[in-house]
Amino acid sequence: MKMIRLAITDDHSLIRSGIAAMLEEMPELLIVGSYANASETLENIKKDAPDVLLLDINLPDTNGIELCKPLIRLLPDLKILALSNHEDTSFVKKMLAQGAHGYLLKNTHRLELITAMKAVLAGEDFLQPQLKSKMLDQLMGKKTRDPFFPKLTRRELEVLSAIAQELTTQEIADKLFISTKTVETHRMNLLSKLGAKNSVGLIRIAMEKGLIGEG
Repeated sequence: MKMIRLAITDDHSLIRSGIAAMLEEMPELLIVGSYANASETLENIKKDAPDVLLLDINLPDTNGIELCKPLIRLLPDLKILALSNHEDTSFVKKMLAQGAHGYLLKNTHRLELITAMKAVLAGEDFLQPQLKSKMLDQLMGKKTRDPFFPKLTRRELEVLSAIAQELTTQEIADKLFISTKTVETHRMNLLSKLGAKNSVGLIRIAMEKGLIGEG
């Protein structure tokens, strides 16, 4: 199988490194670019020549929606996958209208991300099932509820902060004077409350919701 050349645009270094770590064991993937903003992306995209770009919507110098068309002009064969925490279907529609080939939420897991990349490289568009469902509900006139903003306890926030610092379960337990089993319980509660599937997704969502800083 042909190697997939991947680039990532996100203004949070922790997210970029987290995605890279999540994908590092995939032999069919080569990460050729990592950009913190739109300017870096436009400056390097042609030289790096990725097949797929994971593009965040919120960037410090512009937004991913406005960035799509200039990127495709520079690299016509580039496949753009939006990677965002915005579940609002208006963002999905705008990204696709501007030339993006798919839309993923940041709680996506590795297999789904690989599936999305293979789909867009095969000429298909890709949306996560929950986004497809929301868009279908809208087309049928059904009302969808706004996503619930989770309320975390003080201890959960402390564990979340420690996870963001890349501490191990034992290190978190020692720091907070609790057992490793209690740490794992808090971790599972955080995953459930924030709708994440793993620790990388947990940190992404927490940063997007302003629960933790880039640190």
